[in-house]
Amino acid sequence: MGPRGVERLQRLGIHKVPDLLFHLPLRYEDRTKVVPIGALRAGSHVVVEGGVEVSQIKLGQRRSLLVQISDGTGLILLRFFHFTNAQRDAMGKGVRLRCFGEVRNGPASLEMVHPEYRVARPGVLFKEEESLTPVYSTTEGLHQMSWRDLTSQALQQLSLDSAWLPDHLPDTLRQRHGFPCLRDALMLIHRPPPEISMQDLEQGRLPARQRLVYEELLAQQLSLRRLRQRQRSQIAVACGEEGALLNHFFRDLPFTLTGAQKRVAEEIKRDMSMKQPMLRLVQGDVGSGKTVIAAAAAIHAIESGLQVAMMAPTELLAEQHYYNFSTWLQPLGIEVGYLSGRNKSGRPQQLADLSSGYLRLIIGTHALFQGDVMFQSLGLVIVADKQQ
Repeated sequence: MGPRGVERLQRLGIHKVPDLLFHLPLRYEDRTKVVPIGALRAGSHVVVEGGVEVSQIKLGQRRSLLVQISDGTGLILLRFFHFTNAQRDAMGKGVRLRCFGEVRNGPASLEMVHPEYRVARPGVLFKEEESLTPVYSTTEGLHQMSWRDLTSQALQQLSLDSAWLPDHLPDTLRQRHGFPCLRDALMLIHRPPPEISMQDLEQGRLPARQRLVYEELLAQQLSLRRLRQRQRSQIAVACGEEGALLNHFFRDLPFTLTGAQKRVAEEIKRDMSMKQPMLRLVQGDVGSGKTVIAAAAAIHAIESGLQVAMMAPTELLAEQHYYNFSTWLQPLGIEVGYLSGRNKSGRPQQLADLSSGYLRLIIGTHALFQGDVMFQSLGLVIVADKQQ
């Protein structure tokens, strides 16, 4: 490929031949059968073949090339709004064309607008399609014919020598699930034989597609497990036992925690007592108590001598959390700070109180992650979602 073609592929994250093979089709078209023009119905996507009866340029609001073809059973009009002189000359009277496109109702007859087409050479028959035609997601400047040419080249390399594309699934695992090898799976996905159901292909019911999905999910799980092992190998400050402030906080709440809230609070407290970093997602409906659980975790960290930062995605949400945490924590003697992009005047004092350790809890937006924000002993970071 030329430099411009390479640049277009790189927009889609395709840098090497394996990247190209794993750029899987979105859907498929059946171009293996030529449909008689007399049997066409509007709305269908079909292949037709016929000789040019009339070819002319129509002038008007939009200049267009009109080409009428016939196969003896009927006539259909091909309409091109964008064309070159070479295209016009190639579709003269008597030339045989094979076209694929959507059949539409035109002003006077059925027509195809900008169909894909091929021109027959004198005395040479069209080569029949041996597989269903894949349709790929693309970017500007890369047409479907280019994709089919590129993937054909890659598949040819794969068929000649597949050693450069290792199959990471063991034979025992593939046999247990009835999966084909990687080479055969990619061959079938990119060039499925016509007898295969397009519905089965597109809905992922074929072993070839399931094998690729299985491998992707397995790779994701292994990657997450490696990240978790790496995270557990790090050292974190272990929080102490539950203190008086946390007991006081639970006692003064105007409501009683539910069983689920108590269980999650205990799980978080247990995680924070470990010497490995905690990485936990608290998920629940709006109003289910996620904020009060976050407040309990913050108090537990503060009682253990650590600082806490809570980040919200918007200033409105950050202000709501600042109000709630101030209401709950100030009666316990815990000062709550606030940082945002708009809070310019009080920022220097907030930063000084953070770096000195006087301020134990800070709430804010992404302004918390600026280079001038320094903590004395940051021990817990809480990231709030948009919905609380």
